[in-house]
Amino acid sequence: MRKYQQLAEEIVKTVGGAENVLDLTHCMTRLRFQLRDDSLPNDEVLKQMDGIVSVMRSGGQYQVVIGNHVSEVYSEVTQLTKVGEKPTAPIIDKEIKKKKPFDAFIDVVSNLFQPILGILCAAGMLKGFNILFNAMGLYTADSGAYMIINAMGDALFMFLPVFLGYTSANKFKVQPFTGILIGLAMCYPAIQLNTLAATKEPLYTLFSGSIISSPVYLDVFGIPLIGMNYTSTVLPVIIVVYFASKVQRVLDKIIPSVIKFFIVPMLTVFISLTLGFLLIGPLANYGSELIAQGIFAVRDASPLVAGFLLASLWQILMVFGLHWGIIPVYINNITSLGFDNILTMAFATTFSQMAITLAIILKTKDKNLKALGIPAAVSALFGITEPIVYGITLPRKKLFIMSCIVSGIAGGFYGFYNFREFTFGGLGIFEFMTMFDPDNPGITNLMIGIIGVVFAMVASFVLTLFLFKDDKSKPSSDKTIEVSSIAESKPELKSEKKHTMQSPMNGEVIPIKEVQDEAFSQELLGRGIAIKPVTGELFAPFDGKIVTLFPTKHAFGLVSDEGMEVLIHIGFNTVRLKGKYFETFVQEGDVVKQGQKLAEFNIAEIEREGYSVETPMIVTNTDSYLEIIETKGKQVNAGDVLLTGLI
Repeated sequence: MRKYQQLAEEIVKTVGGAENVLDLTHCMTRLRFQLRDDSLPNDEVLKQMDGIVSVMRSGGQYQVVIGNHVSEVYSEVTQLTKVGEKPTAPIIDKEIKKKKPFDAFIDVVSNLFQPILGILCAAGMLKGFNILFNAMGLYTADSGAYMIINAMGDALFMFLPVFLGYTSANKFKVQPFTGILIGLAMCYPAIQLNTLAATKEPLYTLFSGSIISSPVYLDVFGIPLIGMNYTSTVLPVIIVVYFASKVQRVLDKIIPSVIKFFIVPMLTVFISLTLGFLLIGPLANYGSELIAQGIFAVRDASPLVAGFLLASLWQILMVFGLHWGIIPVYINNITSLGFDNILTMAFATTFSQMAITLAIILKTKDKNLKALGIPAAVSALFGITEPIVYGITLPRKKLFIMSCIVSGIAGGFYGFYNFREFTFGGLGIFEFMTMFDPDNPGITNLMIGIIGVVFAMVASFVLTLFLFKDDKSKPSSDKTIEVSSIAESKPELKSEKKHTMQSPMNGEVIPIKEVQDEAFSQELLGRGIAIKPVTGELFAPFDGKIVTLFPTKHAFGLVSDEGMEVLIHIGFNTVRLKGKYFETFVQEGDVVKQGQKLAEFNIAEIEREGYSVETPMIVTNTDSYLEIIETKGKQVNAGDVLLTGLI
């Protein structure tokens, strides 16, 4: 234990001392420091230390790669740095500042809207069904049934600032109830422009004759209060809560602890909302209006071209997570204009992907591909295309490019005919419920949506039948390349003994040198391979024993009965989730059989949190083998041969 203490002392000294360490966590292989000043560590000195594999800087963290003994070193370092006794609030700002502006924007948007997307869709579907049933004559707009269902669906959109106040508070580290109160205050009926206009005469008008002409009905200590409707808005509450986070942080430092409990939230609300109503809110609304006008100006210049570009690029944006940048525009359009004709131009992309999958299911003789395609197609029917994109079309580049082009043509059609959605709703087939115009009963807009979908599906299906070919390298047994055939590709390696590892999951094979984490891609911990999983299940890759199971359930260390030592690490930086979205079915020390389920994990939720689920699998005792040979297959299923170690 003394050697770990000495190593810990050297690490702390070289990263700038205990006072430079704001926070420390560790994962399966590395220490993850949050540093006050990340210019102080000496990378080269650390890399030369015995017991350290490498160092790297990623995601605002300073990472020291240790290997199998990381937990022992972590224990010693925490005693030296006393990290558990230090406040961690400044770390959040530090992480945000280290991100590129666009990355930070995407991160903020996804964190604010992801928690409410489910209920947002549910409320939108209620509104859609209500409009549909009214159009079908089942009841009238003044009936009790219509009014209560409309209340169910409309409440979220009317009080959207309350929901965003809560999610913004969580994101910006404000007390959650402070965020809720800010949202409620901004929706308070008496200060809405509609209420003021109905009960008072304007004192005067600011910016008269411009697109931001603003009547003033009240003043606050002589300062004009510009009349605005904040219900159903997006941007004002987000900015006010962000400002409140700064106010709260200052007050936390200067207010005595004995009265901090109630004085800090009181002053935070008072200061942030006063400035919010007088300045932030009006500026945010002006900004939203100008942005919307700019987007519509671009769209109106050539709706057909705009539709083609957005729809053809939509799947690419989704792959990189950049589609979140367009979601606020969609939400703002629905809440402020009553319709959206921007995001709707990409509506047919989901159905294009589904049609490709159906054609592959019909044509392929690969039983494993059929088994993957059927649930993926059902998922796409309900608007979730990630299993298809990552597992089927993206690895087959011609099909992916074809789907982008077909979707672009459908998007151009939608743009040209001003295809619109009038409320939020479900995804996929449920989205048809959002296409009924409440002010103009009829099915013209719905038919435009259907025509685009039919074209995208027929074109994608037919083209796939021509373009898709089964992988000829696969043997007729539907198994991934057998160990014997792999060994034959390296005739110079003569070996009478080989250890094998089966794939522990279903997914796309990724060469280890192509993964995003340097500790794995540079093979610092050993040779291996990675998989982009399409199902959230992990199985034992051989008969053996669980020697390490990380508390956050994202990483496993196993030893086979033959002696192969393997590290399986689900995702990158997923240690930060602290076990959220993971469930394990074994314990450290358990003896397991090949194919036994070890864990389940929710791919969609992990990715929504902003983490990759690419899973490296490293043979940590690589030196025990003459060669580690990886499968040549592009796709694997649990149980297929993945790695072979020649002795």
